[in-house]
Amino acid sequence: MPAVRSDLRRRRAALESEWSRWVPELRAARRAPAGTAPLRPEVTDSWVRSLHTVDPGAVSAPVTDGGEVRPRWADSPLRRPVSDLAAELNSIADDAGFVAGVTDESGTLLWTCGGRVMRRRAEQVNFAPGGRWDEPAMGTNALSLALRTGRPSAVFSAEHLVAALHGWACYCAPIHAPDGRILGVLDLSTTWDRSHPLAMSTVRSLVSTIETRLRADLGAGRSRTAGGGAGAAAADGVRLTCLGAGQAVRAGARLRLRPRQLEILTLLALEPAGYTPERLRDALYGERPVTASTFKAEVSHLRRALGGAITTRKYALTTSVHCDAVEVLRALAAGDTEGALTRYSGPLLPQSEAPGILAWREHLEVAVREAVLTSAVPEHALAYGTRAPHDAEIHQHALHVLPPHDPRRALAAGRLSTALRD
Repeated sequence: MPAVRSDLRRRRAALESEWSRWVPELRAARRAPAGTAPLRPEVTDSWVRSLHTVDPGAVSAPVTDGGEVRPRWADSPLRRPVSDLAAELNSIADDAGFVAGVTDESGTLLWTCGGRVMRRRAEQVNFAPGGRWDEPAMGTNALSLALRTGRPSAVFSAEHLVAALHGWACYCAPIHAPDGRILGVLDLSTTWDRSHPLAMSTVRSLVSTIETRLRADLGAGRSRTAGGGAGAAAADGVRLTCLGAGQAVRAGARLRLRPRQLEILTLLALEPAGYTPERLRDALYGERPVTASTFKAEVSHLRRALGGAITTRKYALTTSVHCDAVEVLRALAAGDTEGALTRYSGPLLPQSEAPGILAWREHLEVAVREAVLTSAVPEHALAYGTRAPHDAEIHQHALHVLPPHDPRRALAAGRLSTALRD
């Protein structure tokens, strides 16, 4: 025991020495002279606080309750809204090379998702259920700042106190209960080289959806039980994803729809006033010779899948449909280019050749592109450029709006050179 106590005293003295060395430098960094980039005050303040309790040489986050957090997650008010968004969260994380996580109010991770490679990397620093990421446990990071300030937060690379996190970029936003309490945070993290200028707006949008569902739950007086949740979920209508892919979810379950039925649902969502039978048939088949019975059978199948929520004489939806393409159009109409880019995850039903879908696909592509070309925000052109590598005009616009000494000009110039060679 004396030897153990002696070792602990030595480690404490070393940590206190490290702390006393860093604090003056951190405070000086906040007073950096003009022309340099001072550290953000919230970062330096967090470092000063954290060095009392956290070893910068730590290799991973500490564990809460031995890593067994399933009872906490089962009782969390965040479980239902996050579970409803699980497919969307996993798709975003997997496609963009991120790992997503949700904590409780203490900073303990309760749920994570993402691609296999990124999850494995994240698990090396215990970014996994049971890991503690509050400031006293893991120092300066985006989760701890969001919990402490109650505001969205991003921490990049060496802004993290713990050196094991210097290869990461993390984007967080707190999730508030309807009464204003912080229930936890939603985090999107990736390696620094894959950081994305629209990651923070994506986090904000997802948290807004979660908070909206929390308010709906409170207003309706709903509580999930093992067998009583389907009716509550049905009240939220249908969630239709038609950008970059095609699927519809109702009452928490994916609808088994054929491609033609997804086309019908997409067209009705984009035109809520509805279609006459003749116009809808033309939008689906154009000049192709298709019997009336085949066309009506497709509509009938979709109507049954939606619980009868399509009118008969003029085809229109009578249930709420939350459609990603509609959300893009609303963002554009509101002048929210960043919101439109966040939601625009690809062409409308890319496998479809239906004339009506082709027309809407072109309309969306042109509208989003024009919004980017009229925006003076460099991140918009850079983000769109990742999806349109051959669009020289977009890369030229990025160079036009980027400041003269911005290091991202090299990226835009390289993209432009490649596009001009193609």
